[in-house]
Formats: sequence, C-alpha cells, structure tokens
Amino acid sequence: MTPCSPTSLSGPARSGTVRATRMGRSAPWRARLSSSNSRPAAQAIYGRVRATVGDTLTPETLNAAADSALRAAGLSANKLASLRDLSAKVLDGTVVLSRTSRRSDEELIERLTTVRGIGRWTAEMYLMFQLRRLDVWPVDDLGVRQGYALAWNIDPPPTPKQLEPLGDRFRPYRSIVARYCWVAVPLLRPGGTAVSLR
Repeated sequence: MTPCSPTSLSGPARSGTVRATRMGRSAPWRARLSSSNSRPAAQAIYGRVRATVGDTLTPETLNAAADSALRAAGLSANKLASLRDLSAKVLDGTVVLSRTSRRSDEELIERLTTVRGIGRWTAEMYLMFQLRRLDVWPVDDLGVRQGYALAWNIDPPPTPKQLEPLGDRFRPYRSIVARYCWVAVPLLRPGGTAVSLR
C-alpha cells in the first residue's frame, strides 16, 4: 500500500440515519470509487456519480439511484455492489462513521471490513484521517514500514509482523508516528533533507 493523504478520504459521515448534508460526508464511498483506478479516472467517475445522485453522495441518495444510472456513470458491477453493501450497513448501524463513536478502533475496523471491497488498510486510513483516531498503527502500509526503517536505521525494512510490536512504545499516539514515517520517506532517502524523527 502507498501512503494515503488526508484529501484521498474527505470528510466523515454520520452513522445510522445518515442525512443528505454536505458532500464531505461521502468519504467512504469516495474511497471505494478511488480504489483500483487512477486518480483522474476516479475523480471523473466520482463527479459523474455525484451528478447522478443529485450532487450529495449519501446512503439515501445512492439507494434512490437506479443501478443502470450508476453503471452509466462509470461504476463497475463490483464497485456498485460494494457501494450498495456499504450503504446498507451504514443505514442498519453495522458500520458507524461518526467521530463521536465510543467504539474501539478495532471494533470500528472490524465493522468496516465486513463491507464488500473494504480491507483493513482502507479502514485504518478512514480512522486516521476522518475519525481522527490517534492510535492506529497501519503495519501493512509500505510507506510506514519504509519510513520507520529510515528513521530508525533498520535494513531491510520491517515486515508487517515485525513492525507491529515496534509501535507499542508509541501508544496511544501511533497514528502520529505513522504520519512521521510517511514524511520520513522523502526526507531521509539519499538526496533528501536529513531530519531526526526519533
């Protein structure tokens, strides 16, 4: 996996009875549209889907749109099935997308990964950048592993299994350390600007 920027997942959504409010609450739907597509292609499809559902992408507006219209907007059969599943699970309360949720990070991740097409990495990125959870440790992210290796002079970079316990000393702020690891990759590679992240 490559590092995720805050703009690649934009804005939280409310749980349960999600209402059609500002576009920023369409983050998980946008994440599903972006996967396996180039950024320009994903943006184009996202724009067409928004136009199809009435500019605000929520479970309600998505459910109101016909499959044929969404397919015409550029959604593959698999992407459409994933978005339908996500909408259903947000509306029935299985998936909670609110920053105020008191559920643990792991429970939120477990619920998100019950959605067709959403894996652990996507769920972790959502928790970090949208729910602002401070103790997420995305060990499967290649950028985090490479950045950790550069910052702590480890060669070769740790595997996900090796990186997991290395994050224990940073609890409960592992999300912050992960972001420093991402920054370390361009800064500490040969030719970059030397900086200490320890």
